[in-house]
Amino acid sequence: MPGKPLPTSSPGTSRSTSATIPPNILRYLALVADEYGLDLQPLLTAVGLDRGVMRSAGLRVSYRQGSAVIRRAVELTGEPHLGLRVGAAQHLTAWGLPGLALLAAETLRDAIETGVRFQNLSGAMMVWSARPEDAGYVLRAALPDPALDPAVAVFLVEEAFASVVTLTRLSAGDAFAPQAVEFAFPAPRDTRRFAELFRCPMRFAAAENRLVFSTRWARRPMPGRDPVTYAAVMELLEQQLAARRDQQDLLEVLEVSIAQSLPDVPSFVEQARRHSSSERTLRRRLAECGTTYEAIVDGVRRERVEQLLLRPEITLRDIARQAGFSDVRALRRAVHRWHGVTPARLREETGEPEGRARP
Repeated sequence: MPGKPLPTSSPGTSRSTSATIPPNILRYLALVADEYGLDLQPLLTAVGLDRGVMRSAGLRVSYRQGSAVIRRAVELTGEPHLGLRVGAAQHLTAWGLPGLALLAAETLRDAIETGVRFQNLSGAMMVWSARPEDAGYVLRAALPDPALDPAVAVFLVEEAFASVVTLTRLSAGDAFAPQAVEFAFPAPRDTRRFAELFRCPMRFAAAENRLVFSTRWARRPMPGRDPVTYAAVMELLEQQLAARRDQQDLLEVLEVSIAQSLPDVPSFVEQARRHSSSERTLRRRLAECGTTYEAIVDGVRRERVEQLLLRPEITLRDIARQAGFSDVRALRRAVHRWHGVTPARLREETGEPEGRARP
């Protein structure tokens, strides 16, 4: 949508725990891991992504699969800023057809807005939005779930901004540098890698993750601009987006809405109102997707609990509260239904000593 700001992510830009993410980040993560002498294939196979599957052009992975591989890769490489390396290793073809659209866009701002619009087709694992502000043209990257494992969250933010800056330099010129970059995570002990990559003022422990483009750069014509190619690629992208929008995006929007509302859960009536739909119509659409609102809520709570159990400093009482359960007993019943074991046992099986799972 060249020339029109996209102030927030649209229904086509939400993240989902279902299999909807092209595995571009995982492919580049595997390449970078090789430099550390680490073969990621056993990790990929463990979450159902064998070599044959990873070569499939139509492959989609779930957010859970991606997060699990990223978490272990960070642990095994011992590289606290692995996301910077993975983001800087990418090139425009990493984003598939959206990458070609970016190259053919008229201006850098048009390219940014095209990337935001079709982020679900590019393999993004963040929720992107962009709009002009007093500070400049601002690109935001939000985590799909605030309870993400901190190491995974830092990786995703680093990878997101590193890939944007790297691909902008490849397409618009190596002289590009953001006007400013803000990270919501705390400042690392050594920021030299950040300074070398971004070449601009940086702020850590900020309220949100923001990358600010100067107005001059946002208006800069793209070297490969071609209106005919751009129009042709946009038509293909719209077709791809429409093919999966009606069902998958509904699930994604509901999942993100629930995840961001926990420990409270929006009522079904409220969700229907948000979608300008009747309850009957929304239930029918969910039935067409093969699910129910109750099942989606259960899946989001399960995702939240499994993420929090990986953090030994969080007590079971706090996990129950953050996941929207009435008490620890309700949490135990849910975990037993999901996994057939107690929360303490599940925490132990994922590598944390049972004794640290305090009630």
